Amino acid sequence: DFKIFVGLNRGIHNMKEAGIDALVAIGGDGTYRGAKALTEMGFPVIGLPGTIDNDLSCTDYTIGFHTALETIVDAIDKIRDTSSSHQRCSIVEVMGRYCGDLAVSAGLSRGAEFIITPEHPMNKDEIIERLKVHKSEGRRNAIIVITENVCNVHEFAEEITEKSGFACRATVLGYVQRGGSPCAEDRILAGRMGAYAIDLLSQGISGVAVGIQNSKMVHYTFDEVLSTPNESMQDIYELASKIR
Repeated sequence: DFKIFVGLNRGIHNMKEAGIDALVAIGGDGTYRGAKALTEMGFPVIGLPGTIDNDLSCTDYTIGFHTALETIVDAIDKIRDTSSSHQRCSIVEVMGRYCGDLAVSAGLSRGAEFIITPEHPMNKDEIIERLKVHKSEGRRNAIIVITENVCNVHEFAEEITEKSGFACRATVLGYVQRGGSPCAEDRILAGRMGAYAIDLLSQGISGVAVGIQNSKMVHYTFDEVLSTPNESMQDIYELASKIR
């Protein structure tokens, strides 16, 4: 109902009945589209970026990203232990939807041998050949971090097992990445963004989304955020490629 005029109008009516003067909407691009629609109907709304995928433009980080990243890195640490003791290659599928920031950051943090994302697609044959070299060099394990929706990771693990000399297993982390207590960095980010949103509203500014760029609070219109392509962490990916 919220996607049509009648539903939007009812939502505004309900908020006014409850004495709500303005709304701070926390979420991803779907939330922003709803917030934009409310703004166009005259109700003051500020958007805060709340998604683990880090896939919104006009902000370096979204609320939830670093908490999910810590969960992923902790899981990869545990998987690396098993991979080493059993001399395996392990594929770890992480969330991100169509953005590879979680995979890139986790891959750098844990020294993954391969990072595969929508922005950096894989070459199966090249990966298998490099794994053969790793095996011949006496390496005991390898970690592949991959963003969801890129491929069927279980089928890819079977192919690696057949062709590389490494036994391979795939782990899909799934919704464990979305829960748990927020890390300190996310708590601080959320506090800063929330306070900044209230400051904007008190100045009569609405119809914008809050972000953080170079550690400073910024804001852009919903149109700007929704129409600007998200830039992936190319610099982090290049760094990971250099040091792994």
